Amino acid sequence: MTAHPRLAETRHILADLVGFPTISADSNLELIAYASEALSALGAHLSVTLDDTGTKANLFATLGPEGDGGIVLSGHSDVVPVAGQDWTGDPFILREADGRLYGRGTCDMKGFIACCLAMAPDFAAADLRRPLHFAFTYDEEVGCFGARALVKELERAAVRPSVAIIGEPTMMRIIEGHKGCFEYTTEFRGLEGHGSDPARGVNAVEYAVRYIARLMALAEELKGRAPEESRFRPPWTTLQIGRIAGGVAHNVIAGQCTVDWEMRPVRAIDADFVKDEIRAYVEEDLKPAMQAVFAGADIVTHVVGEVDGLEPVSESEARRIVSELTGLTEAEVVAFGTEAGLFQKAGISSVICGPGAIEQAHKADEFVTLDQLSECLSMLTRLAGKMG
Repeated sequence: MTAHPRLAETRHILADLVGFPTISADSNLELIAYASEALSALGAHLSVTLDDTGTKANLFATLGPEGDGGIVLSGHSDVVPVAGQDWTGDPFILREADGRLYGRGTCDMKGFIACCLAMAPDFAAADLRRPLHFAFTYDEEVGCFGARALVKELERAAVRPSVAIIGEPTMMRIIEGHKGCFEYTTEFRGLEGHGSDPARGVNAVEYAVRYIARLMALAEELKGRAPEESRFRPPWTTLQIGRIAGGVAHNVIAGQCTVDWEMRPVRAIDADFVKDEIRAYVEEDLKPAMQAVFAGADIVTHVVGEVDGLEPVSESEARRIVSELTGLTEAEVVAFGTEAGLFQKAGISSVICGPGAIEQAHKADEFVTLDQLSECLSMLTRLAGKMG
């Protein structure tokens, strides 16, 4: 494959981006400042918004005319941790070997951001007929918190893009759908006591087990609710228990227990079904039984994150545009989640298409190939031509 003219610049930018250790637990402000400076120098209109801690930021930058109907190029700036992984070299120093660029985030998803920044001068030089937006977010890996804040900010500012291209690693295939990812921690507060007289306490672990059993029964019901046209594997909404922790000793009635669980909805109505059913079970069965013994007993569910899925639709401007740019006529669905569903829920036609393979993400020696970056750059070059 012939190297794209912007590939060397992309590699240089990617080295800079990898050098910012933007693990989700840490700040991304240096990376956002770097991208802001590059886009500001090209005349982009910038909006930088901070999270409540002041250590994380979203960047929303616009080239071309103001107004609605723009195209968003979206990527998250955070990366997963490297602790406990066996890397060949420093994960935050870009390393090239055999046509591959190694480093944390090269694939997921700083490679796409580097392509966008490398192509920004071409977009700035074009006489754009519609706005082009760059959306770089924080905390995608831990709940898509940045994208959720960004979408709300766009609604407040009355900015209405019509298309979003989310550059998660798809090997430059077009992805039009993925399940949602809803994560919860449910806390059970009982009453401790001596194990010799269980009836005088409220065993939080026992009630957690009953709660889990109800979730697993719902998981079986969901199999029968799979849409006939579902293309996902498995085709139904899934439930999964990730962790249970509670109690202090064999002979002590457990006063506390927590359950971490997740749901991957195929469609929004399945999520509503599960939440309504488990809420009714808690309020009508579990809590009354617990509080009959101890009035202070309680069950509280904390929402870790509710990230909407990307639902395939029959008519999609985003799919049509990316199909024209890539020459691909087929669109697929995937198992992993992204920010795309949040854009779709906001009324923005969305697809996922970006360089690299998801199989390389989150691993030691994560990499993206130079060929994949060239392919992404070619897509963006055609987008610049289409918008100019």
